Amino acid sequence: MRAPRFTVTALLVAGVLAFTPIGEADAQVITESQRSTMSTAEMEAIIRARRDSARMRYSQADVRFMNMMISHHAQALVMANMGTSHGASPSVKVLAGRIISSQEDEIATMQQWLRDRRLPAPEVHIRGTTVMIHAGEHGGVHDSAHMPGMLTQEQLDRLDKARGAEFDRLLLTFMIQHHRGAVTMVHELFATDGAGQDEEVFKFASDVQVDQTTEVARMELMLSQMSNNGRAP
Repeated sequence: MRAPRFTVTALLVAGVLAFTPIGEADAQVITESQRSTMSTAEMEAIIRARRDSARMRYSQADVRFMNMMISHHAQALVMANMGTSHGASPSVKVLAGRIISSQEDEIATMQQWLRDRRLPAPEVHIRGTTVMIHAGEHGGVHDSAHMPGMLTQEQLDRLDKARGAEFDRLLLTFMIQHHRGAVTMVHELFATDGAGQDEEVFKFASDVQVDQTTEVARMELMLSQMSNNGRAP
């Protein structure tokens, strides 16, 4: 049975008010006379506009965090990709596969967050141990060497030359360093005035902290097992 028109309109009004920022409600309240003359399509357009407005509540620190974390994740992909071709143990191969899957998904999430706000989304290009980050429509290459936890080119080359048990040890050691750097970046974001107020940024950054802290603990355990057994399981 079709819902009465007044019921649909009332629900839409409720949706509009739900997206009205605190402090703006008095100026944007829809009066009874406006409600009676406003079509459902018009009400839906208002709701969409309010949602778009909510997406604009981000800071430059949020934008910087997303751009930098894309670069940070890209280097993790370089490291994890080696896990499929450098004689890694089964457990290290599984770990590398998980890292590849999660980091690729998160890069896509960060790129989409930027696009949703009509901001340039950096594109990631990986060739061997080299990561090129092209800064969206503004062009250029983003320098990420200064970020917490990032490996130097010398460390990457050392990892690339290693095989077998030595590769396992270096990958775990360097990935722990890298993950801790990502957690530091989250802490720096939340310590910045006005940052992390965007709901998506807050959730994403919080998830990064939890996930990478958990993975650090797992990798530390694997390193400990290597010390006892000579090789990761």
